[in-house]
Amino acid sequence: MIIDMNKKQEQMTMKIEGRLDTTTSPQLEKALEDNLTGISHLILDFTALEFISSAGLRILLATHNAMGKKNGSMVVIGSNEEVRGVFNITGLLDILNIE
Repeated sequence: MIIDMNKKQEQMTMKIEGRLDTTTSPQLEKALEDNLTGISHLILDFTALEFISSAGLRILLATHNAMGKKNGSMVVIGSNEEVRGVFNITGLLDILNIE
């Protein structure tokens, strides 16, 4: 998995490429922990994300909750059909802001 980060003042865009699964989710979790201080708007760009597992979904929910606690926002953009299908089946389309 490759994570490309772009920070502009209080907004951060993280482009995730590859697979977000049990093996790679700690990498994303660490990147989020290390870079969310002072961020009020987080954009997760999944245009190049091929697959997401339950481990990745857990991180998304935890990050969504963390951003909400500090009155911030999180949006997921660019999900392919497979990833969007996982969001739909798990009910995350109703919880997360997914465009």
